[in-house]
Amino acid sequence: MAKEKKMANAINIKNKKAWHDYEIIEKFVAGMQLKGTEIKSIRLGKASLVDSYCAFNGTELFVKNLQIAEYNWGTHYNHIPGRERKLLLNKKELKKLSKNVKERGYTIITLRLFISDNGYAKLEIALARGKKEYDKREDLKKKDTQRQLERLRKY
Repeated sequence: MAKEKKMANAINIKNKKAWHDYEIIEKFVAGMQLKGTEIKSIRLGKASLVDSYCAFNGTELFVKNLQIAEYNWGTHYNHIPGRERKLLLNKKELKKLSKNVKERGYTIITLRLFISDNGYAKLEIALARGKKEYDKREDLKKKDTQRQLERLRKY
């Protein structure tokens, strides 16, 4: 049992580009509707969040461009790697996200894919606003000065 929990916490796939390109407003954790071979590939760590985003189709929220590699030992029941997957959130959260996307022009991006303690695949999504080029430069300057301060503290 303890070994399973260690294994579950080992899967933590991040979207590093999202932090650089977007200003994060609010985070949510959502479940996903997956097929059997998809969860097996995720447990092997074969997923990519690069260029993935979330969009509404009616009142339901779907994640798009989430690449989950085909399962090596899958048969003809294997999944399509880049298909849309439905996200599972409660109605209150869906309404809040929908309202902000329509009225304020925010977007919903993926931040992290992980396996929960219960063994379910979860996706951390965020309501975000795109950064301008000068905002990105300012963030890089702040990170550089922070690194220099940390180096000076070591000595």
